Amino acid sequence: MYRFTNDYSEGAHPRILEALARTNLEGNFGYSTDPHCANARRLICAAIGRPDADVHFLVGGTQANTVCISAFLRPHEAVIAAASGHVCVHETGAIEASGHKCIALPAAPGGKLTPAAVREAAAAHPDEHMVKPRLVYISNTTETGGVYSLEELEALRAACDELGLLLYLDGARLSSALAAGGAALADLGRLCDAFYIGGTKNGALFGEAVCILNDALKPDFRYIVKQRGGMLAKGWLLGVQFEELFTGGLYAQLGAHANAMALRLRAGLAALGVPFAAPSDSNQQFPILPNAVLDRLRPDFHWEQQGTPDAGHTCIRLVTSWATREEAVSAFLLAVERALGGCPACL
Repeated sequence: MYRFTNDYSEGAHPRILEALARTNLEGNFGYSTDPHCANARRLICAAIGRPDADVHFLVGGTQANTVCISAFLRPHEAVIAAASGHVCVHETGAIEASGHKCIALPAAPGGKLTPAAVREAAAAHPDEHMVKPRLVYISNTTETGGVYSLEELEALRAACDELGLLLYLDGARLSSALAAGGAALADLGRLCDAFYIGGTKNGALFGEAVCILNDALKPDFRYIVKQRGGMLAKGWLLGVQFEELFTGGLYAQLGAHANAMALRLRAGLAALGVPFAAPSDSNQQFPILPNAVLDRLRPDFHWEQQGTPDAGHTCIRLVTSWATREEAVSAFLLAVERALGGCPACL
């Protein structure tokens, strides 16, 4: 079976597995105080153009978001996010459980948050009888495959400065955003108060690198990491992986491969007349296919269902990764072509 379910179904890129095996018996200090984490921090700081950044390694995206928001906000402060944002939909109320409300706003095309929406949310919370908006949460890429451009990020930064808000970026799929021409790492280092670089969905076994740029947010962060259960005893395993990802351009290469496979899927399906729920230049594609066609594909392929635009069609999500093979893309496109051939009236 070929899986287009997500971008973390495979274990890790061979270079990362080799690095983990090579360092397996070294014997390292724990809790990310080892030389590998120190070197990975230096590499990341160079990549984002911020030698003054604090870089912390956590295991997963929900953990990174929860720890960061818990650390950055006072008890009465809230998060502004698109309603489709990960913190609003797929984190089981983790932010709310930490005591902070998520102010969920209608998403603009591509699942993006706009400066106008941020201003409206701030205006709707004018006094101490309501939570105080304090942090703007965005994802790049977004949950629906949208990519923030440099201009869009600069506009959000301007709105945050105007309103006294923090700008935080969830980079679970940052490699895909970079490969699709989104704001560069150095731009994030300049414009965000904090963001994280996703490894779990780009070739690592697990791991995210949180980059804190705002000096006011740096003190005592490790205390919050530990209190929230995010401090991995074998922290060097995270350092080794990010060392490898940021050596020789591997991080960028893996994101570029994932996007290239997704764009092949998009082009092939479009050539067959298949419509899409939304345009996406990222490693997530959202075609709308007849249910009869999907029934024929189901024994050999796997995907996630996104919605049902009508009784006879389903929008599915196809996700490619660093490990997606060209043969998987070709097999899927051929299977769709054959299924449509057996159902000429489907589309």
